[in-house]
Amino acid sequence: MGTWFSAARPLWLGGALALLCLATYGRGLTLPPISDDYLQIQLGRRYGPLEQWPALAADALYRCRATSIVLTHWTERWLGLAPFWLNLSSLLVHFVNCCLVAALGIWRPVGFVWSIPAALIFCVLERPHEAVLWYSALPELLVFTFTLAALLTWVQYAQTGRERWYFATGFAFALALLSKESAVVFVPLAFLIAGWRRELWWRLVPAVAVSLFYFLSIHGARDNHLHFNDGTFSLSAPFWATELRTIGRLLAFWGSLALLILAAGKRDWRILAGCLAWMSITLLPYSFLTYQSAAPSRHTYLAAVGLAFLLAAAWLTLQERFPHRRPWLAALATLCVLHQTTYVWAYKHHQFVERAKPTEQLLALAKTHQGPIQVRCLPFPRHLAELALSVTNSSGVWIAAEEEHAAIELNFCSASSTTRQTAGTEYSNTASIPGPHPSPPPR
Repeated sequence: MGTWFSAARPLWLGGALALLCLATYGRGLTLPPISDDYLQIQLGRRYGPLEQWPALAADALYRCRATSIVLTHWTERWLGLAPFWLNLSSLLVHFVNCCLVAALGIWRPVGFVWSIPAALIFCVLERPHEAVLWYSALPELLVFTFTLAALLTWVQYAQTGRERWYFATGFAFALALLSKESAVVFVPLAFLIAGWRRELWWRLVPAVAVSLFYFLSIHGARDNHLHFNDGTFSLSAPFWATELRTIGRLLAFWGSLALLILAAGKRDWRILAGCLAWMSITLLPYSFLTYQSAAPSRHTYLAAVGLAFLLAAAWLTLQERFPHRRPWLAALATLCVLHQTTYVWAYKHHQFVERAKPTEQLLALAKTHQGPIQVRCLPFPRHLAELALSVTNSSGVWIAAEEEHAAIELNFCSASSTTRQTAGTEYSNTASIPGPHPSPPPR
């Protein structure tokens, strides 16, 4: 019986992780696409096929999101464009990522006693919700997947010395760099894992060189790179202030409570230092933005691992100090889970539905109308509305110019502020869209 239970333990853990993922984000499977999602779909069509990969490699911006573009292409090819399948693919990647957090227990200083509670907590954290609920944030999920895969194989190499794990680390790191620019955080995290073992430092020299080349290739294309020209970030931005505000928002109530518990419990200071170091390192690439004072929630997805381990450490501390108060501790854990899941189901779900309404109204009107549509106070860039029409094959419909007469008008000028705000666009310039831009059909 003991052998059977030991063999079945991964299945029980996987089931628990899947259940918590569904409990937090299951309602998101019903969400309609937001305007930016149609750009993600168009990128999958343009760059996803194998014969288009050379063109993708030549694009300084989108080659750094190649994995998400290819995944979108194959998702549409196998399952179609139904929002359920797009949302399910994001949720499945989130589940895989939760499993990878649990797998961090292979690192001996961490252990599964700490990593499994952290993984269960990571499933339900609401702060990085945008990465899971917003399909266009798929690059955040995938850069997490391959960065953690690279760290796990690096841990295996550091602990066993087997070369196959070293080459697996290089392969996973390459996929991480093809997912998003923030993958370079692998290098400082790998140095932290290596500790004072200088023989391992030398083995990280290729990763340092590749990261430097990666940055220089992006910077060398800055004249044609969207993010160097649209004002979204600047190397002269007050990044420390942005980073501290983002960490403060990430910690919020439960993270601050965990800090107090660890301080009162006199837990090993290295636990606290490690969690805060993880958050600081993984947030640094996102702290040079200029369009808001703290990083958006999708950018905290990788950093949330540090929060999950912080909460897990606080939970283990309470268990050690109050071994006879298990019912109270279970009630506290239940309250935390209910707070996280209810916030996503009740508040954030409604917010995303409101953000998708303008696009849904436009597409619904396009199904019953042919010709120009006059749109007033469009709450997102016009080219995204044109892309939505193009992607959904509304070929007989176009958005009229200001001076053009149209029998049908769609007016968003009185829309609520929630509807008029987008979730935060990754791509805001029409010039960044590859291929021909949508245009009105001949009249």
